[in-house]
Amino acid sequence: MNDLERDIARLIIDTLALEHLTVDDIAADQPLFGQGLGLDSVDALELALALQNRYGLQIASDSRDARRHFETVRSLALYVEGSSCAG
Repeated sequence: MNDLERDIARLIIDTLALEHLTVDDIAADQPLFGQGLGLDSVDALELALALQNRYGLQIASDSRDARRHFETVRSLALYVEGSSCAG
């Protein structure tokens, strides 16, 4: 897992109060929803807000791509890296 992926995993843990997990418990390619980490739609909204605040992203909730970006820590990292707002 690269530094950005680790930072996003830490953000997930902190934002969603998943104190029982460590960054090393979340694989970069582990699904965040369903049988993966088990997040739900409320978690997705909280995480989107945290990502917007941390990285200056604009995530449209009605975007067809939004669901794809939130599949894994790796897909979120690729989205942050590809964003012109990433800093």
